Amino acid sequence: MTVTVAGVTAGLTTPLALLTAPVALVALWGIVAYRTDGTASRRSRLALLTSRAVIVVLLVGAAAGPYTVASAETPGDPHVTLLTDRSDSMNVTEPVDGLTDAIEREGVPVTTATVGEGTRSRIGDGVAANLQSNGSVVVVSDGQVTGGRSLAATAELARSLNATISAVDVTPTRTERHVRVSGPAKTSVGVENSFLASVDGVETDGDVALRVTVDGTEVVSRTLDGTGTVSFSHTFETTGSHRVTATIDGEDVYDVNDASRRSVSVVERPRVLYVSRGDYPLRDYLGTLYDVQTASSVPSNLDPYYAVVVQNLAADDLGDAEALQRFVIDGGGLVVAGGDRAFEHGDYAQSAFGSMLPVTAGAAGGSSANVVLAVDVSGSAQGGLGTQKAIALDALSQLGDSNSVGVVAFNSRAYRIADLRPLGESRAETATLIRRLTAGGATDIAAGLRGADELLGEERGTVILVSDGFADREAAVRAASALGDAGTRVISVGVGESTDEGTLRGIADASGGTYYRADETNRLSLQFGDAARRYRGSGLTVVDPNSFVTAGVTLRSNPGRANAVSVKPGADYLVATADGTPAVAAWRYGLGRVLTITAHDADSSLDGLLSRPDSLLVTKSVNYAIGDPERKRGGVTDVADTRVGEPTTVTYRGAERPRADGLDFRAVGDGVYRATVTPSEPGYESVLGATYAANYPAEYGAFGPAPALSAAVDATGGRTFEPDEAAAIASFAREQSTQVRSVRTEWGWLCLLGALLVLTGEIVVRRLLVYRGAATNRGGLP
Repeated sequence: MTVTVAGVTAGLTTPLALLTAPVALVALWGIVAYRTDGTASRRSRLALLTSRAVIVVLLVGAAAGPYTVASAETPGDPHVTLLTDRSDSMNVTEPVDGLTDAIEREGVPVTTATVGEGTRSRIGDGVAANLQSNGSVVVVSDGQVTGGRSLAATAELARSLNATISAVDVTPTRTERHVRVSGPAKTSVGVENSFLASVDGVETDGDVALRVTVDGTEVVSRTLDGTGTVSFSHTFETTGSHRVTATIDGEDVYDVNDASRRSVSVVERPRVLYVSRGDYPLRDYLGTLYDVQTASSVPSNLDPYYAVVVQNLAADDLGDAEALQRFVIDGGGLVVAGGDRAFEHGDYAQSAFGSMLPVTAGAAGGSSANVVLAVDVSGSAQGGLGTQKAIALDALSQLGDSNSVGVVAFNSRAYRIADLRPLGESRAETATLIRRLTAGGATDIAAGLRGADELLGEERGTVILVSDGFADREAAVRAASALGDAGTRVISVGVGESTDEGTLRGIADASGGTYYRADETNRLSLQFGDAARRYRGSGLTVVDPNSFVTAGVTLRSNPGRANAVSVKPGADYLVATADGTPAVAAWRYGLGRVLTITAHDADSSLDGLLSRPDSLLVTKSVNYAIGDPERKRGGVTDVADTRVGEPTTVTYRGAERPRADGLDFRAVGDGVYRATVTPSEPGYESVLGATYAANYPAEYGAFGPAPALSAAVDATGGRTFEPDEAAAIASFAREQSTQVRSVRTEWGWLCLLGALLVLTGEIVVRRLLVYRGAATNRGGLP
């Protein structure tokens, strides 16, 4: 029971005590009216009743425990915790000297600590270790984190402690460039491969010479204007390990990052079986990439093959479907291309063959699913909550009426906003509830995901997460992984001016879901739309750009037809046609991988999908189905490229445990052994005949202010200072040390004092009346 007036809240600790007042007053009236000496006048009795009533009211008021709560500023002891990054990436910036002394001359004591040194930039860990409740830290760093806790997670920790993170702006003043080469880690003989060499850095005015070699032979020589990227192709003609090295020349601070290395394992072309009764260009295209054999139906023995490609074949014409099913379950791959005799035209829905596929034939149309919108309403989202709500409402508008939709809002905990209900009967109400959301509190995406899971209950479905991603990544990924294991995927939508896409992608990947940027939510209609909300595009559209099949793919073709299919629950919807029909879908079947391509031309060919740049989609689709092109071989060693000081895993597949100097191989499966190795110098290293590259430490791969640091400052209410603003830092410390706290004052004592004064006054008056002879009885009543 409280009331607030002019910022002061008044209330009662035990308001039920007031119920005793009427009883006490009635009893008092009876006592005074019938027990008082009969000589007392009516006026005397009324005075006595009034006095005692006031006393009773004051005593009851004291028992109710009246109190007030008001805000008061409490000055504290200003103090600055200055955290300095002394890692190597800071050597390209102007030194910030004398800042500690300058702040102390302003009358504010300073505590200093180092949060990065040499090649270790665990800035997030260092800041987190120095955070205190209601405290503040000032970071002198470029924010380039190379390990440990992310700055986004650190910012959330600071928010939970009501602490602020401020930063001193460090500006690069020296030239520093770094080079990086990327490309496939494994490929086949005779296949053209694409690579990318990039040069980046700070203060990069002036030309720089880029040179790329493959096994010592120069393949690229280019002069770049400061920075830039160069793409190039190369075809390996021999099997084994090959070395791709990119180098740059030019004067800068560090030499170690002037060379980047990439090892490429080249294997024999995997054998693929192409099954069709038509003469289609796909057969010739596959022949340029793989060792292809052709058949008109599936044979009983599929042991020699890594994958089977079936094009425009009816289920009755397939051949040995049971052998194909065993082949895929045991780890083989399957790609099925559509046409006028496939899917709904080939009776797939009624066949065992159709059960293997990630799509259902003849069932295209509206979808029905359980969907929970999980909306981030934390303080980090406060400035952009309008955007968060707009994105959530846009996502809602993409969902068909047949879906059951619920809403969860979350900050440090989850709040159930709307239960799962058919959207056709609750769309307006759900939209209104989203519009009413307010922001505040810390961010815990894991709590939001758990809240969405609780809302789903025993049902499985999809969680659409709307957030900026600034939260504890590890906890969120674990929660998403648990959802994925239970059959619920997370589609994360990144919003806000600064978005932690890495965290949001990790959440989506862990659950088997997809990450969308804020301007890509129209793709939700591809998965959850209905006839009234059907997707409309101008050509093929990538639905999930984060999958192996679609990553880096550009689509320009627009095949005129597509088989009528719908994506099965649990499958990956990868590409859609212009009208929203599934064009490419994939899933795991047993140990194998199955992918369908349902878009086709009038003659049942793949049309422009076999021309660049679209042909990359077909290549990656078959590569996805093949998986590891060496899985059927024994005595094979796989080892990934790494960086100096970072471990990499060596995997050996063979009949016996391998031996190598300095490595301890442990069995992790039938005929599979693993060990770890950590290089100490950059270069190429070999183990069990396999070559891997050891590149420069991550410390030398990024320079200049990182956006994550400024995002952490904004999220915690901190400030960014110039190196010469010691007075401003001291002033901010004084502001931060002044705390506004709630002061509670108990007023029960005042009621007791009032009752005592009234009783005392009554007694004094009555004694005086007796003394003066105005009262004839000893009670003092005239």
